[in-house]
Amino acid sequence: MQYGRLGGSGLEVSALGLGTNAFGKRCDREASAAIIDRALDAGVNFIDTANIYAGTASETIIGHALKGKRDRAVLATKAGLPRRDGPNGGGSSRQHLRRELEESLARLQTDYVDLYQIHTFDPYTPLEETLRALDDFVRAGKVRYVGASNYAAWELTKALGLSELKGLNRYASVQTSYSLADRTPERELVPACLDQGVGIIPYFPLAGGILSGKYAGDASAAAPQGSRADTDRGFTRFMRDRELSLGQAVKGIADAHGVRPGALSLAWLMARPAVSTVIVGATKAEQLTDNLAALSIGLTPELQAELDAVSEPFRGGEPFAVYRLP
Repeated sequence: MQYGRLGGSGLEVSALGLGTNAFGKRCDREASAAIIDRALDAGVNFIDTANIYAGTASETIIGHALKGKRDRAVLATKAGLPRRDGPNGGGSSRQHLRRELEESLARLQTDYVDLYQIHTFDPYTPLEETLRALDDFVRAGKVRYVGASNYAAWELTKALGLSELKGLNRYASVQTSYSLADRTPERELVPACLDQGVGIIPYFPLAGGILSGKYAGDASAAAPQGSRADTDRGFTRFMRDRELSLGQAVKGIADAHGVRPGALSLAWLMARPAVSTVIVGATKAEQLTDNLAALSIGLTPELQAELDAVSEPFRGGEPFAVYRLP
């Protein structure tokens, strides 16, 4: 396994991380635990979850699976997207974050999380309130590092400037949709992160499986049995001809070089500037093994140029995905 620093911090994270959105939803407790064990044995130390994944089941499953192994994991979770109805049911207020952190710690069966992330920018709460709450969590020993997710570049730099001004713990990382099918972060977010020493943690690195080559290049074609588009009907909104055609183009390049398209897509992303770790999901341990093959791909300048060229149109337009408060 390869390791690097999380942005400008001293925290070392594996080049590939484990995303757990499917745990408790498309992957049961036993299979999820097997995936976590396979990941840890392979040297994957970064495990990413959130308080809303599978209605909190993801955190609960991880808590059970990490019994006796907590010290082997860099455990990251999030809060901020709506989790319950009614007042203070979402957002980044001190009130909401304190309750959500305590409940996450209980489900994860730990007294601290390594990285606590704000799931999306909250335009309704003063930013200083959010940052001071996070700083308090760090000073209390319940959080080691803090990060953001789904922040625009201006939102991130505003937060960093305020943290600097007030002497608060600053964001070490930011999660964003980033892949060959979504290069929009390169317009503003990547330059900001490079300038400010913030690590990027891409989600949807395979565009939900589209870059694995498993889907035909036509949105009207039936999804393969067991694929995300087959088991998660909400994902079908991402099945657009433009992205599906890219998936087939990447598959052609991968086949020509004798590698799997998913592993090739991950290798390209791991080599991008400012990327600290790439979180990949899995519903079977075998999928994780396939993704780990990305670490052994020699990404030559010529191969990188091929991938850059075929994905160039995806620098413009709208992001593949972004999650915001209503």
